[in-house]
Amino acid sequence: MQDKGLLFIPDISGFTRFVNETDIAHSRLIIQELLETIINSNEIGLEVSEVEGDAVLFYKFCNPPSLSELFAQIEKTFCSFHQSLTSYELRRYCQCNACMSAVNLSLKIITHYGEFSTYSVKNFRKLIGKDIIVAHQLLKNDIDQHEYWLVTTNMLDQKTPESLAQWMKWVESSKKTDSGEIQFMYTQLGELRGQVKALPPPAIDLSKMLKVASASHEYDTGLIRLFHAAGDFNHRHQWMEGVIRVEEVGHFLPRVGMRCRCVFKDREVITTASSYRYSTERIEFSETEEGSGNTTNFILEKLDNGKARCTLTYYLKKNVFSYTVFLTGKAKVKERSFQHSLKNIESVLPQIQLPPGVE
Repeated sequence: MQDKGLLFIPDISGFTRFVNETDIAHSRLIIQELLETIINSNEIGLEVSEVEGDAVLFYKFCNPPSLSELFAQIEKTFCSFHQSLTSYELRRYCQCNACMSAVNLSLKIITHYGEFSTYSVKNFRKLIGKDIIVAHQLLKNDIDQHEYWLVTTNMLDQKTPESLAQWMKWVESSKKTDSGEIQFMYTQLGELRGQVKALPPPAIDLSKMLKVASASHEYDTGLIRLFHAAGDFNHRHQWMEGVIRVEEVGHFLPRVGMRCRCVFKDREVITTASSYRYSTERIEFSETEEGSGNTTNFILEKLDNGKARCTLTYYLKKNVFSYTVFLTGKAKVKERSFQHSLKNIESVLPQIQLPPGVE
């Protein structure tokens, strides 16, 4: 059955260059998270037909929506996308090309109203119709800028949508397609970036905690390789004494706020990355246990002759009872555990693959 409805396509600008010029391990996680952010921003009952690499094809069988309703959704999607990027830029651990350049990605959004229908292939619901082809062809156009809203004129009712926001400047254009010449208007969305708030992660103040155990170890390796071995949750079960496995809680994209569940023989601990500071000579980050609030602080230092050192320090929240109990013997046990764990990192280092020229 054929029907009429809205086609709504957010498309990530800069995707091709981002994928071609960056490290696939983290670029795929970044794109995955951005696409999920786009999907979660849906507030007008859109359905997802396809996720197409760098774009999401939404649809909704309905009468033409008002432009004000459509703009509210555009605003939500665009701001959610850039809030995610800004948040990651302020929290990221990694210095790889993908993580450093992610903040340069942006979003363009195509909206078109037309006729189409659905059909099923196995468990997939697909769209078919002339206007599906038109909407896809509109993604390839001559617009120079890369963050805009394009709306076909069949949604405008012969009116210029000037009343939506004072900053909007609409431009008329068209594109020749197999279905004929498609008229549309577009406006830049860069002004919406002003609504995106840079919210730095809360700082952790170790001076207000009690230091109870510490250990260090030197390695015949570079600072970045050591950081990947010690800081990546995926390797934690290979070196942290007592950890049987590590389970993902959210994405393992390395940043402040990432969470994992460390499974021990007799307990499980959910750990959150709680702080991070980077320089070319020193990397410091901390991980806090949910519930107790106890924190392990990592200090990685670059040494001479291509070597590096890792220091683990365990802090308790200032609680006299827990501190007294800990000092009855657990402090020495914790230090020995740290020493064994740090030694175990040596077997992880050869597994770490870094981009050429990075060490």
